[in-house]
Amino acid sequence: MTTIDATGDNRISQSNKRAMRNPWVLGGLALIGTVLAVNVAMITLAVVTNPGLVSKDYYERGRYNERHYIQRVTERNALGWTASLEVPENIQLGATQTYRVAIVDNVGEPLRGAQVVLNAFRPSDAKADFNLPLEEVGAGIYQAPVEFRLKGIWDILIDVKRDGKSFELPRRISVQG
Repeated sequence: MTTIDATGDNRISQSNKRAMRNPWVLGGLALIGTVLAVNVAMITLAVVTNPGLVSKDYYERGRYNERHYIQRVTERNALGWTASLEVPENIQLGATQTYRVAIVDNVGEPLRGAQVVLNAFRPSDAKADFNLPLEEVGAGIYQAPVEFRLKGIWDILIDVKRDGKSFELPRRISVQG
């Protein structure tokens, strides 16, 4: 049995304001608000962060890498070349900065006469990728001015070739806006 007071506040009506004081209604609204806030946060993270490399033939490349990984590591170790990449400490968007690689062979002598290319890959946009040859400026030292036109994460791969032998040096950098 339901009692109705003189003002009629116990009526079921859209004009009844008591529902907004009900803990179940408030809890339901809080749950909906939380779900919406989490969705906005996830969408923002998806747009702002690194989603991974873009590759049209990712499956085939993965299979090839899996089959030939040990062979490549063995060949690289037998080659004995070592390289160090000098990257600017604070990489700025639109600024031309010098990138330098020093390469030595298996006996510690500078590697001269190599073809060295800097490959820059944008993990979220393959259209922004570019290649840049590095010029030999000294004994085993190769360099080039580089400018990044998009901020965020970039993968750099230094590709060194000489006398039919190749060596790769990977590095991940972050370009500030």
